[in-house]
Amino acid sequence: MSSLRVFAGAILVALGVTAATLASSSAAELKEVRVGFQKANIFPAVKQRQTLENALKGRGVTVRWVEFQFGPPLLEALNTGNIDFGYTGDAPPIFAQAAAANLLYVAALPASGQNEALIVTENSPIRSVGDLKGKRVGVAKGSSPHNTLLALLEKAGLSFTDITPVYLAPADATAAFSGGSIDAWVIWDPYLALAEGNKARVVAWARDGHRSNSFFLANRDFTRAHADLVTQIIETFAAEVKWGDANRVEVVTALHEATGFNQDALSRAIGRSAFSVVPLNDTIVANQQKVADRFHKLGLIPTPIVVKDIVWIWNPGS
Repeated sequence: MSSLRVFAGAILVALGVTAATLASSSAAELKEVRVGFQKANIFPAVKQRQTLENALKGRGVTVRWVEFQFGPPLLEALNTGNIDFGYTGDAPPIFAQAAAANLLYVAALPASGQNEALIVTENSPIRSVGDLKGKRVGVAKGSSPHNTLLALLEKAGLSFTDITPVYLAPADATAAFSGGSIDAWVIWDPYLALAEGNKARVVAWARDGHRSNSFFLANRDFTRAHADLVTQIIETFAAEVKWGDANRVEVVTALHEATGFNQDALSRAIGRSAFSVVPLNDTIVANQQKVADRFHKLGLIPTPIVVKDIVWIWNPGS
């Protein structure tokens, strides 16, 4: 330890300032929490209902919602400290951890496996995953559908080099799909449900290739400084998810008001969604490690990672 650090420590002790005091002061000064979200699952509805705002009002903490098209840019914002808490699918945290991002897994949302799918246009000759050989497949790079695509190809005995991936964000992929410049598309709800409403045909669901989960993640420094607040945020979302499971019609209405998406498509998406929030456990971590190993094997991340190194355990009710 340097003499400067020892001197600084001595000054703090002389003033009666401890690490606990500093942490308490930091928590007391927090006035806003920034939450990253996507137009998926229940989260726009939670924003619409202002449940989180009401839960944090007693702390004097306001909520700022920041919208992202998909997971990778959301996690980059978490890494840089531009947001504090967010939600993504399984693949984005793998790329983020490989880039040494400053974040933690803080809870898991087991998926039904029916909110992502490989789709084609109604008259496409593609009838199975095996028919993708030599085809152009749209997918958001580093997204959960990226992992779904890899898992489906593996199961069909194809390699990633057997297709031509076309990396597109959802808005651009929508235009490419309808315009015929890609042969197939792997996408999540509600974009999937919207495409189905326009006569897209599902070739394979995510569950046909692998077991999928989504995750709550938080900035590492924020979590360490405000662990009790992170716990309250998770438990507020968990309560909303439980409410949503029992009130799916109301969720659809809230989502329609929040996003403007077609109500029939939202009904389809919410009707096949799983609704639960759980702490990460050995099974979930092991499944996520398989995702990491899959991306490393294909050279999509440069070095192996250990998922459990960035897992923070939420203890419900603690």
